[in-house]
Amino acid sequence: MHRAASLLRLATLLAALWTTIVPARAQAPDTVEFDRLTWTEIRSAVLSGKTTIIIPVGGTEQSGPYIAVGKHNVRVAALSDRIARRLGNALVAPVIAYVPEGSISPPTEHMRFPGTISVPTTTFEEVVRSASESFRIHGFRTVVLLGDHGGYQAELKQVADTLNHSWASAHARAIYAGDYYVAGVWGFNDALRARGYGADIGTHADLNDTSLMLAVDPSMVRLGALRAAPKPDATQGVYGGDPRKASAELGRIGTDAQVEAAVQEIRRAAQDR
Repeated sequence: MHRAASLLRLATLLAALWTTIVPARAQAPDTVEFDRLTWTEIRSAVLSGKTTIIIPVGGTEQSGPYIAVGKHNVRVAALSDRIARRLGNALVAPVIAYVPEGSISPPTEHMRFPGTISVPTTTFEEVVRSASESFRIHGFRTVVLLGDHGGYQAELKQVADTLNHSWASAHARAIYAGDYYVAGVWGFNDALRARGYGADIGTHADLNDTSLMLAVDPSMVRLGALRAAPKPDATQGVYGGDPRKASAELGRIGTDAQVEAAVQEIRRAAQDR
Protein backbone atom coordinates (compact mmCIF):
# COMPACT_ATOMS: atom_id res chain seq x y z
CA MET A 1 0.00 0.00 0.00
CA HIS A 2 2.78 2.38 1.02
CA ARG A 3 4.77 1.44 -2.11
CA ALA A 4 1.73 2.09 -4.33
CA ALA A 5 1.20 5.49 -2.75
CA SER A 6 4.87 6.39 -3.29
CA LEU A 7 4.72 5.34 -6.92
CA LEU A 8 1.57 7.42 -7.39
CA ARG A 9 3.24 10.49 -5.88
CA LEU A 10 6.29 9.96 -8.11
CA ALA A 11 4.13 9.63 -11.20
CA THR A 12 2.25 12.80 -10.27
CA LEU A 13 5.52 14.68 -9.77
CA LEU A 14 6.91 13.50 -13.12
CA ALA A 15 3.69 14.48 -14.86
CA ALA A 16 3.87 17.95 -13.33
CA LEU A 17 7.48 18.36 -14.43
CA TRP A 18 6.60 17.19 -17.94
CA THR A 19 3.76 19.67 -18.28
CA THR A 20 6.18 22.41 -17.25
CA ILE A 21 9.00 21.39 -19.62
CA VAL A 22 6.99 20.64 -22.78
CA PRO A 23 5.21 24.02 -23.05
CA ALA A 24 8.54 25.78 -22.44
CA ARG A 25 10.03 23.96 -25.41
CA ALA A 26 6.96 24.62 -27.54
CA GLN A 27 7.09 28.36 -26.89
CA ALA A 28 10.14 28.85 -29.13
CA PRO A 29 8.36 29.38 -32.48
CA ASP A 30 9.78 28.75 -35.92
CA THR A 31 9.83 32.40 -36.89
CA VAL A 32 12.23 35.10 -38.00
CA GLU A 33 9.82 37.87 -36.98
CA PHE A 34 11.38 40.02 -34.26
CA ASP A 35 8.08 41.04 -32.71
CA ARG A 36 6.93 37.42 -32.28
CA LEU A 37 9.91 36.63 -30.06
CA THR A 38 10.52 37.32 -26.37
CA TRP A 39 13.54 39.36 -25.36
CA THR A 40 15.28 36.24 -24.09
CA GLU A 41 14.63 34.46 -27.39
CA ILE A 42 16.07 37.46 -29.25
CA ARG A 43 19.13 37.44 -27.00
CA SER A 44 19.60 33.72 -27.61
CA ALA A 45 19.20 34.19 -31.37
CA VAL A 46 21.90 36.88 -31.43
CA LEU A 47 24.26 34.81 -29.29
CA SER A 48 23.74 31.84 -31.62
CA GLY A 49 24.80 33.90 -34.66
CA LYS A 50 21.67 35.63 -35.92
CA THR A 51 23.33 39.02 -35.94
CA THR A 52 21.67 40.41 -39.09
CA ILE A 53 18.42 42.35 -38.76
CA ILE A 54 16.30 43.44 -41.72
CA ILE A 55 14.33 46.65 -41.24
CA PRO A 56 11.44 46.43 -43.72
CA VAL A 57 10.16 49.83 -44.81
CA GLY A 58 6.70 50.00 -46.32
CA GLY A 59 4.30 52.92 -46.48
CA THR A 60 0.59 53.59 -46.16
CA GLU A 61 -0.80 55.10 -49.33
CA GLN A 62 -3.62 54.96 -51.83
CA SER A 63 -3.12 52.47 -54.66
CA GLY A 64 -6.28 53.08 -56.62
CA PRO A 65 -9.72 51.66 -55.81
CA TYR A 66 -8.62 48.03 -56.05
CA ILE A 67 -5.53 47.62 -53.82
CA ALA A 68 -5.62 48.11 -50.04
CA VAL A 69 -3.61 51.00 -48.60
CA GLY A 70 -1.25 48.70 -46.65
CA LYS A 71 0.15 47.21 -49.87
CA HIS A 72 3.78 48.11 -49.23
CA ASN A 73 3.66 47.01 -45.58
CA VAL A 74 2.23 43.58 -46.29
CA ARG A 75 4.50 43.01 -49.27
CA VAL A 76 7.77 44.02 -47.63
CA ALA A 77 6.98 42.00 -44.49
CA ALA A 78 6.32 38.81 -46.43
CA LEU A 79 9.34 39.16 -48.71
CA SER A 80 11.63 40.12 -45.82
CA ASP A 81 10.60 36.88 -44.13
CA ARG A 82 11.67 34.94 -47.23
CA ILE A 83 14.94 36.86 -47.45
CA ALA A 84 15.78 36.27 -43.78
CA ARG A 85 15.13 32.56 -44.06
CA ARG A 86 17.35 32.37 -47.15
CA LEU A 87 20.15 34.19 -45.33
CA GLY A 88 19.87 31.88 -42.33
CA ASN A 89 21.38 34.36 -39.87
CA ALA A 90 18.76 37.10 -39.88
CA LEU A 91 15.65 38.32 -38.10
CA VAL A 92 13.02 40.73 -39.45
CA ALA A 93 12.16 43.91 -37.55
CA PRO A 94 8.63 45.35 -37.36
CA VAL A 95 7.67 47.16 -40.57
CA ILE A 96 8.07 50.94 -40.67
CA ALA A 97 4.67 51.90 -42.06
CA TYR A 98 4.75 55.71 -41.77
CA VAL A 99 6.88 57.28 -44.52
CA PRO A 100 7.01 60.50 -46.58
CA GLU A 101 4.05 60.48 -48.98
CA GLY A 102 3.73 64.16 -49.86
CA SER A 103 2.78 67.41 -48.20
CA ILE A 104 -0.10 67.35 -45.71
CA SER A 105 -1.15 70.99 -45.99
CA PRO A 106 -1.91 71.54 -48.76
CA PRO A 107 -2.18 67.86 -49.71
CA THR A 108 0.10 66.80 -52.57
CA GLU A 109 1.01 63.53 -54.31
CA HIS A 110 -0.72 60.52 -52.69
CA MET A 111 -1.98 62.71 -49.84
CA ARG A 112 -4.63 63.97 -52.24
CA PHE A 113 -6.41 60.64 -51.68
CA PRO A 114 -7.94 59.44 -48.38
CA GLY A 115 -6.07 56.53 -46.81
CA THR A 116 -2.58 57.93 -47.23
CA ILE A 117 -0.41 58.72 -44.18
CA SER A 118 2.61 60.99 -44.52
CA VAL A 119 5.43 62.08 -42.21
CA PRO A 120 8.22 64.62 -42.80
CA THR A 121 11.38 63.28 -44.39
CA THR A 122 13.49 64.32 -41.39
CA THR A 123 11.16 62.41 -39.05
CA PHE A 124 11.32 59.33 -41.24
CA GLU A 125 15.11 59.40 -41.40
CA GLU A 126 15.37 59.77 -37.63
CA VAL A 127 13.05 56.82 -37.03
CA VAL A 128 15.13 54.59 -39.32
CA ARG A 129 18.39 55.80 -37.76
CA SER A 130 17.16 55.36 -34.17
CA ALA A 131 15.78 51.89 -34.87
CA SER A 132 19.11 50.89 -36.41
CA GLU A 133 21.01 52.18 -33.38
CA SER A 134 18.69 50.20 -31.11
CA PHE A 135 19.52 46.98 -32.92
CA ARG A 136 23.26 47.70 -32.84
CA ILE A 137 23.18 48.29 -29.08
CA HIS A 138 21.58 44.88 -28.59
CA GLY A 139 24.19 42.97 -30.53
CA PHE A 140 23.13 43.02 -34.18
CA ARG A 141 26.18 43.57 -36.35
CA THR A 142 24.45 44.03 -39.73
CA VAL A 143 21.39 46.23 -40.19
CA VAL A 144 19.69 45.94 -43.57
CA LEU A 145 17.46 48.78 -44.79
CA LEU A 146 14.94 47.30 -47.23
CA GLY A 147 12.35 49.60 -48.80
CA ASP A 148 9.34 48.60 -50.92
CA HIS A 149 8.40 52.13 -51.96
CA GLY A 150 10.23 54.35 -54.44
CA GLY A 151 9.70 57.64 -52.63
CA TYR A 152 12.36 57.23 -49.95
CA GLN A 153 15.09 55.10 -51.53
CA ALA A 154 17.57 57.99 -51.54
CA GLU A 155 16.83 58.68 -47.87
CA LEU A 156 17.46 55.04 -46.92
CA LYS A 157 20.83 55.15 -48.66
CA GLN A 158 21.67 58.40 -46.89
CA VAL A 159 20.80 56.91 -43.49
CA ALA A 160 22.94 53.84 -44.22
CA ASP A 161 25.89 56.05 -45.22
CA THR A 162 25.49 58.15 -42.06
CA LEU A 163 25.34 55.08 -39.83
CA ASN A 164 28.39 53.51 -41.44
CA HIS A 165 30.35 56.69 -40.84
CA SER A 166 29.41 56.72 -37.15
CA TRP A 167 29.88 52.95 -36.79
CA ALA A 168 33.36 52.88 -38.30
CA SER A 169 34.90 51.55 -35.08
CA ALA A 170 31.82 49.77 -33.72
CA HIS A 171 32.14 46.46 -35.63
CA ALA A 172 28.70 47.05 -37.15
CA ARG A 173 27.44 47.90 -40.61
CA ALA A 174 24.31 49.23 -42.28
CA ILE A 175 23.38 47.92 -45.72
CA TYR A 176 21.05 49.77 -48.04
CA ALA A 177 19.58 46.90 -50.08
CA GLY A 178 18.52 48.91 -53.12
CA ASP A 179 18.66 45.97 -55.52
CA TYR A 180 15.41 44.70 -53.98
CA TYR A 181 13.53 47.75 -55.26
CA VAL A 182 15.31 47.79 -58.62
CA ALA A 183 14.38 44.15 -59.24
CA GLY A 184 10.74 44.78 -58.36
CA VAL A 185 10.35 47.78 -60.66
CA TRP A 186 12.75 47.93 -63.61
CA GLY A 187 13.70 44.27 -63.58
CA PHE A 188 10.11 43.09 -63.33
CA ASN A 189 8.98 45.61 -65.94
CA ASP A 190 11.57 44.21 -68.36
CA ALA A 191 10.23 40.71 -67.70
CA LEU A 192 6.67 41.90 -68.36
CA ARG A 193 7.70 43.56 -71.63
CA ALA A 194 9.40 40.35 -72.72
CA ARG A 195 6.04 38.60 -72.24
CA GLY A 196 4.13 41.14 -74.32
CA TYR A 197 2.71 43.30 -71.53
CA GLY A 198 4.60 46.51 -72.32
CA ALA A 199 1.48 48.59 -72.96
CA ASP A 200 0.01 47.60 -69.59
CA ILE A 201 2.90 48.92 -67.50
CA GLY A 202 2.47 52.23 -65.69
CA THR A 203 4.08 53.72 -62.60
CA HIS A 204 1.64 53.09 -59.74
CA ALA A 205 -1.17 50.60 -59.03
CA ASP A 206 -0.51 49.25 -62.52
CA LEU A 207 0.03 45.74 -63.88
CA ASN A 208 3.37 45.45 -62.06
CA ASP A 209 2.11 46.69 -58.70
CA THR A 210 -1.09 44.66 -58.76
CA SER A 211 0.62 41.44 -59.83
CA LEU A 212 3.22 41.73 -57.07
CA MET A 213 0.44 42.16 -54.54
CA LEU A 214 -1.53 39.19 -55.87
CA ALA A 215 1.58 37.02 -55.55
CA VAL A 216 2.05 37.97 -51.90
CA ASP A 217 -1.49 38.36 -50.56
CA PRO A 218 -4.46 38.28 -52.96
CA SER A 219 -6.82 39.39 -50.18
CA MET A 220 -5.30 42.87 -50.56
CA VAL A 221 -6.62 43.16 -54.13
CA ARG A 222 -10.29 43.56 -55.11
CA LEU A 223 -9.67 41.45 -58.17
CA GLY A 224 -13.28 40.77 -59.15
CA ALA A 225 -14.19 44.45 -59.08
CA LEU A 226 -10.99 45.37 -60.93
CA ARG A 227 -11.58 42.98 -63.81
CA ALA A 228 -15.21 44.06 -64.15
CA ALA A 229 -14.33 47.77 -64.19
CA PRO A 230 -13.33 50.06 -67.05
CA LYS A 231 -9.62 50.76 -67.30
CA PRO A 232 -8.79 52.92 -64.25
CA ASP A 233 -6.92 56.19 -64.63
CA ALA A 234 -5.05 58.87 -62.70
CA THR A 235 -8.24 60.41 -61.29
CA GLN A 236 -8.63 57.15 -59.37
CA GLY A 237 -4.99 56.97 -58.30
CA VAL A 238 -3.83 54.52 -60.99
CA TYR A 239 -0.96 56.03 -62.94
CA GLY A 240 -0.63 54.52 -66.38
CA GLY A 241 -0.91 51.02 -67.75
CA ASP A 242 -3.74 48.56 -67.20
CA PRO A 243 -3.85 46.50 -63.99
CA ARG A 244 -6.80 44.38 -65.14
CA LYS A 245 -4.46 41.78 -66.66
CA ALA A 246 -2.58 41.29 -63.37
CA SER A 247 -2.10 37.81 -61.96
CA ALA A 248 -0.30 36.07 -59.11
CA GLU A 249 1.59 34.01 -61.68
CA LEU A 250 3.08 37.16 -63.20
CA GLY A 251 3.70 38.62 -59.77
CA ARG A 252 5.77 35.67 -58.64
CA ILE A 253 8.28 36.48 -61.38
CA GLY A 254 8.82 39.83 -59.71
CA THR A 255 8.76 38.71 -56.07
CA ASP A 256 11.18 35.85 -56.73
CA ALA A 257 13.54 38.30 -58.43
CA GLN A 258 13.29 40.73 -55.50
CA VAL A 259 14.12 38.05 -52.95
CA GLU A 260 17.06 36.76 -54.98
CA ALA A 261 18.43 40.27 -55.60
CA ALA A 262 18.25 41.18 -51.92
CA VAL A 263 19.87 37.96 -50.73
CA GLN A 264 22.75 38.32 -53.17
CA GLU A 265 23.31 42.00 -52.37
CA ILE A 266 23.31 41.40 -48.61
CA ARG A 267 25.72 38.48 -48.95
CA ARG A 268 28.07 40.51 -51.13
CA ALA A 269 28.04 43.41 -48.68
CA ALA A 270 28.71 41.08 -45.76
CA GLN A 271 31.72 39.59 -47.56
CA ASP A 272 33.11 43.06 -48.24
CA ARG A 273 33.28 43.93 -44.56
